[in-house]
Amino acid sequence: MLLPAKDEIARHLELYRAWERMMLAAPSDRAARGNFEDTGYTLCVLMGKRCAREAVHAAERYLAAGSAALRHERAGSGPVLRGLPHHAAGLATSSAT
Repeated sequence: MLLPAKDEIARHLELYRAWERMMLAAPSDRAARGNFEDTGYTLCVLMGKRCAREAVHAAERYLAAGSAALRHERAGSGPVLRGLPHHAAGLATSSAT
C-alpha cells in the first residue's frame, strides 16, 4: 500500500489549521468555510478516513510516529505480532496463512 508523503500531509494539515482559524474567527465567511471543508476533504482522502476530525488525528499520528503507525492503522484488525512472545507470534503467523 502506498503511503502519502509526509511533507504533503504536513502541508495539508497546516492549511486545514489555517482555514479552521479563519472560519472560527469569521463563521459567516462562506469562502473560509468552503476552503476549510475542502482541506478537510483532502485530508480525508489522503488519510483514508471518513470525517475530517479522524483524518486530522490520523495525520497528526502519522507525522509524529512515522509510517509504521499509519500502515498498522490502515491494515485494520490484522494480527499484531510485535510484543508477543516468540512462540505466540509463530502461532499467529502460521494460522494466518
